[in-house]
Amino acid sequence: MAVSFLQVQIGLLIGVALIIILTARYKIHAFFALLLACFITGIIVQMPMVDIIATAKDGFGNIMKSLGLIIVLGTTLGVILHNTGSTAAMAAWILKKTGQRNAALAMAITGFIVGLAIFCDSGYIVLSGLNRSMAKRTGVAAAIMSVCLATGLYSVHCLIPPHPGAAAAATALGVDYGRLILAGIIVALPVTLVAYVWAKYAGSKVNDVPADDEADLEPAAIAAPKVLPAFLPVIVPIALIALKSFFSVDKLGNSVLMSIFSSLGDPAIALAIGVLLAFLAGKNHTKARTAHLLQEAAEKAGGILVIIGAGGAFGAVLTATKIGEHFSQSVHLGSLGLLFPFLLTFLIKTAQGSSTVAIITAASIIKPLLLALGLSSETGRLLCVLSMGAGSMLVSHANDAYFWVITKFSGLEMRTVLRVYSTATILMGITALGMVYILQWVMG
Repeated sequence: MAVSFLQVQIGLLIGVALIIILTARYKIHAFFALLLACFITGIIVQMPMVDIIATAKDGFGNIMKSLGLIIVLGTTLGVILHNTGSTAAMAAWILKKTGQRNAALAMAITGFIVGLAIFCDSGYIVLSGLNRSMAKRTGVAAAIMSVCLATGLYSVHCLIPPHPGAAAAATALGVDYGRLILAGIIVALPVTLVAYVWAKYAGSKVNDVPADDEADLEPAAIAAPKVLPAFLPVIVPIALIALKSFFSVDKLGNSVLMSIFSSLGDPAIALAIGVLLAFLAGKNHTKARTAHLLQEAAEKAGGILVIIGAGGAFGAVLTATKIGEHFSQSVHLGSLGLLFPFLLTFLIKTAQGSSTVAIITAASIIKPLLLALGLSSETGRLLCVLSMGAGSMLVSHANDAYFWVITKFSGLEMRTVLRVYSTATILMGITALGMVYILQWVMG
């Protein structure tokens, strides 16, 4: 299949534009937009229809093999933490330790920790009642409290597995989950701090008061577990995955200890342990309630899986066009390095709204370009995923579903959320990119 670089460029641009237009303007589900982009791009570069179908199936199947269990178990963990009251218990403990004077910082920390296991939109809904009651009790402006919580959740959502965008990009580029989690936390901490400082500054300058009818949205009648059982389902899986990377074969050889860490540190096993711990933290589990929670988790995971699978299919079609060879021969990408994945993901995110779709789409394009970008090493691929995560942060605005979750459940006016939260996401993305460059310097 001999195609020109121009054909490849046209196919890529039309494919990405189609995804953006269908998802952002016509609200078509991302699965169908990505799948259609596979066929349109393949046709433009003169792939036979049989090859397009076969390539898309292979891409879909490969990503499911790598990510299926992780996404299902990660979603299940989030659902159970919510329904057992563990998230509320974690938030209450953090607030107690920081004190009411530092309520906004407590909300940011709560968002960061809870966000390690729960998707940002679900986490915000779960904690919004507590957030607003604390704002009333302490007198801290609602805009400050809401944005601190929102950005704390958002910082880890864009950078750290098992969140679907980061997980899919890590799988596509062959990045170790444990290393990505540790590096992602290092990047996300200053990002959260910058957002907190901005929220305190900008939020104090608005006089937007939430409507009373939106108060106390936290789930009622949940007997929250004790603090340690509430934290363990979040801490233990992350620790196990990180330990697997730390205790490598080079350090432990083929010892029994290495075998144990390899098994327990597998992301699927680690998350399954987290799910079990989350169940143990809860009280009054009936057969009907347990069945309902698992059903809810499976249904939520299904919607995420089909998007990730279609992203894998799109990536496989792009790889089949030999886009990497074309770009490396025609464009000097080496001078751009980490800036290219950041800018690409930023453009897709800002245009169509979803951080997950932006990272998955960008990873599909970046994968065959790694060598040309000078990012083909193990460290280069790790930093590339973090760069895409940084790009997926900005700009969150009116085409982002999370933006509307914040607007609805905070009770703030849209202009306030745009002024404080959307601007914060710009600062977060730039800070994250700066941290990625610092890591590149440190890691050599």
